[in-house]
Amino acid sequence: AKPTTIASAKATFFILTPPKFALSIIIQKNCEKNMKIGLFDSGVGGLTVLKALRKTYPEVDFIYLGDTARVPYGNKSAQTVIRYSLECAEFLLNEGIDLLVVACNTASSYALQVLKGSLPIPVFGVIEPGVKRALENTKGKVGVIGTKATISSCAYKNLLEAKGVEVYQRACPLFVPLVEEGLLEGSIAEAVVEHYLKDLKEKGIDTLILGCTHYPLLKPLIERFMGPQVKVIDSAQAIALEIEPFVKREGSSKLDLYFTDISPSLQSLVELILGEVKEPRLVSLPCKV
Repeated sequence: AKPTTIASAKATFFILTPPKFALSIIIQKNCEKNMKIGLFDSGVGGLTVLKALRKTYPEVDFIYLGDTARVPYGNKSAQTVIRYSLECAEFLLNEGIDLLVVACNTASSYALQVLKGSLPIPVFGVIEPGVKRALENTKGKVGVIGTKATISSCAYKNLLEAKGVEVYQRACPLFVPLVEEGLLEGSIAEAVVEHYLKDLKEKGIDTLILGCTHYPLLKPLIERFMGPQVKVIDSAQAIALEIEPFVKREGSSKLDLYFTDISPSLQSLVELILGEVKEPRLVSLPCKV
């Protein structure tokens, strides 16, 4: 096993990562013809990515894991996010997935390279697709909002600045709790949006990246506050195009939803995001890392 170096804005962590995810798990080979795509997020936000993928690939089977017992990831250390991500990936691998989408910006920031180097299947994050869409739209001034961890990682900032773009960042830690509580409209949500985005609006950005998969649920509020001159970007549609070369359009359109905690508001949020009734199932993720 070789140590993997994970750098953040404040610290460097060393995680012992055995090759090809050899963490004493049994990977169930998906012997069926059906293509199965797995996604995980810290909560319900990744369902926005799931919805876009199902629209693009309606024949494919999907399995989604929301780690709602440990949401949010955005205030956790890089080391903890990596551990959580490996546990989520282990669960999905045991379900026989052929491809993994890390539908969480924080996990994409800190754990994507570890997952890519450890898993025997293709792994995709949501950051690079979002950056590509922003570069297609901006005239040179981009805002990025996300969790504290995503913003601290400078994952978006580094990629954008490498292309000569002026970047302004803002952590919005209260956005995820708003979404998880279903507070998507009204005076409370409006006040929180204004609190976080007023400085970015004054900077005169022309493009705003929603650097968290929870944030598209607040997109109408954000667009209303920022005004029509600002293009608001989320990664859902971009990631659908990114994975296309790896997707076989074969399956039974099956969808399984798993969560590590089922709150009273979860069912209604699932229905709100997906636009259909789907029964969430409870799962436990023991720590094996």
